[in-house]
Amino acid sequence: MYSERGTNFVGADKELRSMFNAASNQFKKLANLFSDNGTRWKFNPPAASHFGGKWEAGVKSVKGHLRKVIGNTLLTYEEFSTVLVQIEAVLNSRPLCSLSDDPNSYEILTPGHFLIGTALNVVPEASLYDEKTSRLSRWQHLRKIIDDFWKNWSRSYLQKMQIPTKWFESKNLPREGQLVLLQDKRYPPSKWLLTRIIKLHAGSDGLERVVTVKTPTTTLTRPLTKICLLPDID
Repeated sequence: MYSERGTNFVGADKELRSMFNAASNQFKKLANLFSDNGTRWKFNPPAASHFGGKWEAGVKSVKGHLRKVIGNTLLTYEEFSTVLVQIEAVLNSRPLCSLSDDPNSYEILTPGHFLIGTALNVVPEASLYDEKTSRLSRWQHLRKIIDDFWKNWSRSYLQKMQIPTKWFESKNLPREGQLVLLQDKRYPPSKWLLTRIIKLHAGSDGLERVVTVKTPTTTLTRPLTKICLLPDID
């Protein structure tokens, strides 16, 4: 757990050591298991967040949207903690890839699987996005902050997953049976509309710009601009 700088500890290294030292016997056993298996911790140099690449870009995106939705609102410690926990659930619910090639399966891998072994379950509530803040109770105001964050962040996240417009590259083309995300603004926080492509429709120029997709309950026809491809499991 030493950094490249010899015996000097970087921030994460020091924090991990402190947590393991203060942990229960169960976590101490886990620490010993990591050690016995040869687990090595690698850390970025101090003051070099740009070494983090994609995950640091994700943190930056979350901070930006969080500042926008909270604005000048003053929150207590408990209220701020509640908002952060709900946003954490949103982030850890995002689809990473399909877990099966079965055309009847809609199972996906999410960050939540690495934390609790399964996808996170969030109870959906009525949206308050269009409600005026002055009419809301304090609890409803917190929920509206989460709704605002979900709408802004999910839209940005889905845009990054959109299909490239270079249709002449076969690697960018969707295929029948593929699990995809379908954009739908009506869905509440942490809920993603997962569908399977069952048919590709070509236009007069031979290019496919429309698809028929199957959800667990129905079939829909949508333009390719409304779907986001998920990486293959392999």
